[in-house]
Amino acid sequence: MRSLLENRKALVGLGILGVFAAVAAIGPWLVGDPTDFVAVPLLPPSFAHWLGTTAQGQDVLAQTVAGARSTLFLGVIVGLATVTVGAIVGTAAGYFGGWVDEVLSLVINLFLLMPGLPLCVVIAAYLPAGPVTIGLVLVITGWAWSARVIRAQALSLRQSVFVSSAVVIGESPLRIVLLEILPNMTSLLASSLIGATTYAIGAEVGLEFLGMGDLGAVTWGTNLYWASNDVALPSGSWWTFVPTGACIALCGFALALVNNALDEISNPRLSAERAFVRATGRKRLDLHAPTPVLKSVQGGSNAPR
Repeated sequence: MRSLLENRKALVGLGILGVFAAVAAIGPWLVGDPTDFVAVPLLPPSFAHWLGTTAQGQDVLAQTVAGARSTLFLGVIVGLATVTVGAIVGTAAGYFGGWVDEVLSLVINLFLLMPGLPLCVVIAAYLPAGPVTIGLVLVITGWAWSARVIRAQALSLRQSVFVSSAVVIGESPLRIVLLEILPNMTSLLASSLIGATTYAIGAEVGLEFLGMGDLGAVTWGTNLYWASNDVALPSGSWWTFVPTGACIALCGFALALVNNALDEISNPRLSAERAFVRATGRKRLDLHAPTPVLKSVQGGSNAPR
């Protein structure tokens, strides 16, 4: 955590995410009811309504702020659930091995072979609309990516000395997994959580934009759906969808910064390489790379080694 707070990328990303968290927590109380009809439809941004109004005369700022709470909350919950399921399946497959690994790896591969977004659309179309349905669909279609990576790391840690020592002194498999293996995958789990949250926010917005969510709720996805349904782009009403789109992009950018910072912290060689490039403007020479075979100008024998 100290290394994360000392990283500039992480500080910028966490700062942006902190602003979004604050807006999602207290913002809806400050902007009023986003479903109220407050002014003339499709009113451009003004002092009275900073981001203009929608085609129904609702305040765009209120809808953007209110949409942040539901979208980000569902994204975090889906990210946590996705990584939890992936960690359970992946760790069990990597630690126990044998037929357990074969069965769970088969299940993981089956879910990885399924197309994610089309499967989300099909499942969501046959279930009742709402955030619970979208969350369930995203967890079902997204956990396998985390499970595959966590399984590979668990296979590596299973051969470590501290795990062997825990087995020798008689610790139970559950205790070994919880106290020996998972704590040594903290950076991997954090990176998986960020990736799963990013995926959940994007997929949630995509499904709601296609009309698969609760269209009566105010989320970033439904904001884009109604802007598209009201022909905002052909009519030139850019203010009805640009604020929401900018928030989604900025949130994804912040998550990517934090994820990149975690990569640098967990891989010191990568961090040193980037520092060297920033200082010198050129890449470090890899002394372990194979030396290319040089040939003479005439195309004859190889050059002397």
